[in-house]
Amino acid sequence: MMQIPELSTEVLNEKTVHIDECETIEMLKMMNDEDATVAGAVQRELEHIAKAVDGISGRLKNGGRLFYIGAGTSGRIGILDASECPPTFGTEPELVQALIAGGESAITQPSEGAEDDAEAGRRLIREHHISEKDAIVGIAASGRTPFVVGALEAARETGALTIGVANNKNALLKKYCKISIIPDVGAEVIMGSTRLKSGTSQKMVLNMLSTATMIKLGKVYKNLMVDMKPVNEKLLLRSRRMLELAAGVGEKTAEDTLKAADGDLKTAIVMLKTNSNSKTARAMLEAGGGNVSKAIGHIRE
Repeated sequence: MMQIPELSTEVLNEKTVHIDECETIEMLKMMNDEDATVAGAVQRELEHIAKAVDGISGRLKNGGRLFYIGAGTSGRIGILDASECPPTFGTEPELVQALIAGGESAITQPSEGAEDDAEAGRRLIREHHISEKDAIVGIAASGRTPFVVGALEAARETGALTIGVANNKNALLKKYCKISIIPDVGAEVIMGSTRLKSGTSQKMVLNMLSTATMIKLGKVYKNLMVDMKPVNEKLLLRSRRMLELAAGVGEKTAEDTLKAADGDLKTAIVMLKTNSNSKTARAMLEAGGGNVSKAIGHIRE
């Protein structure tokens, strides 16, 4: 197995070696300069990210699920992304899930030893009945975390789509992944503190994976998140404003149409775009697989 000195995330950053002697503004400039390199590292992985999105969305369209699996910072980033999918895209909690080494307590309390338990990773794959219908994204800055590697190995055996996100080009997890996404961000500002550049790159990658997947699932019209559930006053107002923008109508028309659509924004958009009633609009949406652009004829199969 790869040793710590061979990992690019574990080497000394010569640019920040005197950060402890700096004035506050100098510290922050150093951090900002290093952060500015992260987007480029992610950009270099766009082709691999695109393949992952196509694979994930294909499985979700056919009844599969997406799982993020990680330990420590990587696990928490997975949990953050998964937990944002229901309020942003109106998904059921089961569609996108996140599993972290050490269980729920590890979300807020350190559970460093749990990351070395490869069998725990394998066990979670069995417990969640992972199959060939599902997609698994293993996240580990080092690319060698036993918990994550064990989970990916077990998931691959089920036929699930296995995707690895790491920050070292020689990541061990690549051996168990059909698609590998490796933003090589180099040495951290503070040696080994992978919650910094590595964590930022992982968040950017997961943002892309979930957002682009949801767009392909019809959860977005234009650049509006039209599948959210208006469960409070703020979201009700947001739904109305989105309908005004999507259909080019005034506040009163938007409000009345949303009421006629029982609060369903996608149905309301189709009603206004096609001058139809709610029943017809729902049928058009169903025929378009829930995609507003397909329902109103802007995208043809």
